[in-house]
Amino acid sequence: MSGVTQDSVPGEVRQSRQARHPELPELPGQAEPADVASADAVPDPAGWVLPVLILVVGMFMSVLDVTIVNVAVPSIQKDFGGSLDDVLWIATGYTLTLGVVVPLSGWLGDRFGLSTIYVTALVGFAVGSAACGLAWNLDVLIFFRVLQAIPGGLLPVAAMSLLYRLVPKQKIGAAMGIFGLGIIFAPAVGPVLGGYLVQYVDWRLVFYLNVPVGLLGALVARVRLPEVARTYAHKFDLAGFVTVACGLSSILLAAEEGESWGWTGYRILMLVVGGLLCLALFVVIELEVEHPLLDLRVFQVRQFTNSIILLVVMQVNLFATVFFVPVFLQQGQGKEAFDAGVLILPQAIVTAVLMPIVGRLYDKIGPRWLSTIGMAICAYGTYLMYGITPDMTRGAIITWTCIRAVGVGLAMMPMMTAGLDAVAPEQHNQASALNNVARQVFGALGLAALSAMASRQEAQLFADRAALRTSAAGPSHPDPHTARGFASIYQQYQHLNLEVLGTSYGNVFLLTAVVTAASVFLATFLRSSDRPAGSAPRLE
Repeated sequence: MSGVTQDSVPGEVRQSRQARHPELPELPGQAEPADVASADAVPDPAGWVLPVLILVVGMFMSVLDVTIVNVAVPSIQKDFGGSLDDVLWIATGYTLTLGVVVPLSGWLGDRFGLSTIYVTALVGFAVGSAACGLAWNLDVLIFFRVLQAIPGGLLPVAAMSLLYRLVPKQKIGAAMGIFGLGIIFAPAVGPVLGGYLVQYVDWRLVFYLNVPVGLLGALVARVRLPEVARTYAHKFDLAGFVTVACGLSSILLAAEEGESWGWTGYRILMLVVGGLLCLALFVVIELEVEHPLLDLRVFQVRQFTNSIILLVVMQVNLFATVFFVPVFLQQGQGKEAFDAGVLILPQAIVTAVLMPIVGRLYDKIGPRWLSTIGMAICAYGTYLMYGITPDMTRGAIITWTCIRAVGVGLAMMPMMTAGLDAVAPEQHNQASALNNVARQVFGALGLAALSAMASRQEAQLFADRAALRTSAAGPSHPDPHTARGFASIYQQYQHLNLEVLGTSYGNVFLLTAVVTAASVFLATFLRSSDRPAGSAPRLE
């Protein structure tokens, strides 16, 4: 499927091109830019499934890598030494690089072509993963993780933009149902797969696993992924890039290091203030320049803005479950990483089974009822996890997470599809980049805020309850100078610590459930786009 040449474009379209871009010469056979509908690749009504499956590979790898590597942190620290704060820069460096690369991905897709960017990013991700596996010390591993994040940030945006170019409009729901497996299924599989590799094999396989998958995926993509017409590459918005990169990096660094540096410390406050000022300047620049790096005017499309808000809420909910449940199972119930991952695997299976079905339903009934009902079920499932305690059974945690997974499976892809479907085709690169930026940044910020809340509550509750128990014990308090007394006090300490941990994490899930439930109202405003392919969106 090749790009449309100028000879195949009607005369009025060619004149429109010259009017908009007078600096471009009329060269025979020159490809028409994709910012007109005629230049878009014509979707194949029958052969879209294989391209979507190819795109799932890149999306799955990029999302899986975030959670699977976190499981390997203790083993990496054991092999390379260093403090936990130093080792966590494996994740921090990756996240900060995403904040720089993702805003750039839309322009790169316009400049070099989405298919080229996708294949190159797959190869780059495989090479970066191999380098991480070969790292001989911590500093080298962190450096290679930064390099790995560059293609890792390009993959989701290129994949999502390609999907909208290659899939017929009437099949977009079914396609997003398949594509969404990489967004939702991968974070839940990461702890299981990573836990197994770390516990029974070697942590380096966490990285090596990406190499054959990435190279094979790139080969298949190069052979079978259709080409799409390239958009006219306008002048690079350097000022916008510098301000958004500095702003997002500062905010993300503050979120990552807030717990260890102190949320009220001068370093965190400087990062937050500086990041917000850079982002404010970025908004001013993007609204003034002729060719912005990220076209913020896409937020004038009300449905797209609404979908972003809903997706941010769901992303924080997803991150909270994937992070806090395995941590509690290990710290609160003493399970190994792999065993904890196995307990949350059923929710991933529920989502994987449900999403293709939801995709087909989307094409028939639209996003409103799927998103509304899904958000409500997700809120209820999250509320059930408010009852998390050291004494909860395996059946309880599986039931709670699976109920929540039903809601996520119903709501997540309809929300995303409705938002992207509401914008004009020539804005899909920009909309996909903004979608990924919002989910990555606010997901990280939300998780950091919830983690800080849990830590503060844990410390406060422990101090309060310890004081109450000491006061209540009075003279009968065990003597710590005897072996029996010390053992009794230590046992009480452990029991109190686990009790407080469960209470603080339960409060996190309660807050998340309340926010999710409050967002159900917004989901009722989602609707199927009745805009014909290639036409401009309504600015509501």
